[in-house]
Amino acid sequence: MPSEVMDAYWAAPAMARNLATLIVVTSIAAHFGFVSYGWLYFGEDRLLRFPPEIWRFATNFFLSGPKLGIILDPYFTYQYLKQLETANPKFSRKEDLVWYLMTVGGMIIFLNRAFLGGGFFLGGLIMALAYTATQDQRGIQSGFIVFTVPAQSIPLCMLALSLLLDPSAIPLQLTGLLSAHLHDFLSRLWPEFGGGWNIMTPPRFVSWLVKTPRMVQREYGTAAHQPRGAHGVSGGSAAGDSSGASTGSVLPDSWKTRGSGQRLGGN
Repeated sequence: MPSEVMDAYWAAPAMARNLATLIVVTSIAAHFGFVSYGWLYFGEDRLLRFPPEIWRFATNFFLSGPKLGIILDPYFTYQYLKQLETANPKFSRKEDLVWYLMTVGGMIIFLNRAFLGGGFFLGGLIMALAYTATQDQRGIQSGFIVFTVPAQSIPLCMLALSLLLDPSAIPLQLTGLLSAHLHDFLSRLWPEFGGGWNIMTPPRFVSWLVKTPRMVQREYGTAAHQPRGAHGVSGGSAAGDSSGASTGSVLPDSWKTRGSGQRLGGN
């Protein structure tokens, strides 16, 4: 059973799995006093220190609400980010989804710091994910906790749930909804219907970050996944060296480049 659970965990979409895991671990650590909230919240003054505490751009999205929020917030994050990662044509490339998270997250931070205040914004990001994942699912039924509702009504259901459990969370959720609307307008509606250009195209550095060599998990160990090299080598001796695999000869490469050699005992 433990191995089956771990297999299912590692088989889940990577971005949804990793973000949900970060939320669970960070929230438990903070709510139970193992980590101070002061290291996680977003504040402009913390960015002006030396060195600047730039991790706060990300960690403010890692803290769930207390009590029931420790369960619901990672669950909603995983569900809707998984849909974007695996089934949404707007994000056919990984860098598209990474840039979406960066831009929408930035909009949420700006709106809250400019108009509402606060230092933790996961509720806004969850609302943005839910809206983006369901906005084109007209006529499709979707599950919301224990209910089956029209997919496009999911954001309204989330607002209704907040109205019952924590009305103070609604303004934050509305900033997420507005940010997702703005992203959709700039990336899809304006280019398609307004004749403009898509200003939400991922910049080159995002593509570079996504396509850098990364670690690949295997049943028998871990290996570095290398893209095709500058000389057109894909695999070959480089792959053999990194994984310990044989390249088709029992001799070391250095022995193959020492010249023709001499017969023992010869002149």
